[in-house]
Amino acid sequence: MNREFVEYLSQRTNETLAVATILHTAGSTPRKAGTSMVVFPDGSIFGTIGGGRAENEIRLSAIDSIEKRENYRRIEVKLDDDVAVKEGMVCGGCMDVWIRTQNV
Repeated sequence: MNREFVEYLSQRTNETLAVATILHTAGSTPRKAGTSMVVFPDGSIFGTIGGGRAENEIRLSAIDSIEKRENYRRIEVKLDDDVAVKEGMVCGGCMDVWIRTQNV
């Protein structure tokens, strides 16, 4: 997220957004620490933090954080639970994610 992100943001001024960043991973995960994704109140995103159920869980948590006007939130996304196995997910790891809400 660099020049493209700045250009994208310039079209969305005076808006609240959340930046979700992976702090730490354990085991097999689709993305590693430092990866970020931007989530807007309407649920649209810029970037990706891994796709699938994990990304959706992070996206929904970010939207909730925006709606509750939280400045930050920290969540853990487990990719090794029974639901992941039933969905055929092969990652099997865990991601620690920081969500920071801010106005642009």
